Amino acid sequence: MTSTFSPGRRLRIAWANRPLLVPGVFSPLLGRIAERLGFQAVYLSGGALSAGLGVPDIGLLTLAEFAGEAHRITQATTLPLISDADTGFGEALNVERTVKLLEAAGVAGIHLEDQQMPKRCGHLSGKSLVSTEEMQAKIRAAVAARRDPDFVIIARTDARGVTSFEDAVRRAKLYLEAGADAIFPEAMESAEEFAAFADQVTAPLLANMTEFGKGPLLDATALADMGYAMVLYPLTAFRSAMRAAEETLMEVIANGHQRNRVPTMMTRAELYDHLGYTGYEQRDRAYFGGVAQPSPQKPRESGSSG
Repeated sequence: MTSTFSPGRRLRIAWANRPLLVPGVFSPLLGRIAERLGFQAVYLSGGALSAGLGVPDIGLLTLAEFAGEAHRITQATTLPLISDADTGFGEALNVERTVKLLEAAGVAGIHLEDQQMPKRCGHLSGKSLVSTEEMQAKIRAAVAARRDPDFVIIARTDARGVTSFEDAVRRAKLYLEAGADAIFPEAMESAEEFAAFADQVTAPLLANMTEFGKGPLLDATALADMGYAMVLYPLTAFRSAMRAAEETLMEVIANGHQRNRVPTMMTRAELYDHLGYTGYEQRDRAYFGGVAQPSPQKPRESGSSG
């Protein structure tokens, strides 16, 4: 399937089998692990990308940083990648370039939000919205710029946390009229709101199950029954990994060793398996006529730094 269909087409096929669970992956290796575990799509979160670089998710990163990370992820996994595209990194003409660069990076689709700059996390206060006319212009620019008609344009509306639930529904319908393929209603505050939105907006819908937000953490099957095609877990793995790393370093500084944490770690063998290390060794031997060549970078089970 990966050689026959474009990333956008593969994403559309995947969400037809509801619910499509979409984990945020904060590294190319995690994208590969998600594929091995059986996920059918992955997500590049602007929140995770920003946090990993030590800055808050307030629109500080550039399009080039998003495109570079997206390219690294799509090189590591065959899964279709949905990328956060913030507000499109500017006006409608900027959105054209955003789509071209992210599509060239191998992305299956993006979501654009209707916030004004400086943008905010969708579950925080202090947000403001652009006009529906401006957002529709961005969507039309995105649709016009894509080379693959299956490249997915997801319109995210933050209206629920700024104006009202009714305005979120109104905006979603206008964004569909402008050419959006799917809708991402941000910061719904109850299961009833998720259900009511799905009742009123006929389109593939994405539900954001981010932790510590304004809404409940609903089961994917319940959301699929409501009518949601995709369920997003943008920072779930990132938050878990950062907590585990913090606790490990706390033990090191407190005890002067990490021995108690070793049972919770991915082993060297497991890590090399995910990296495909054996395949690299085999190809290296083949290139040298079947004779393994010594390499200063060849890892050893003991005495190496990894």
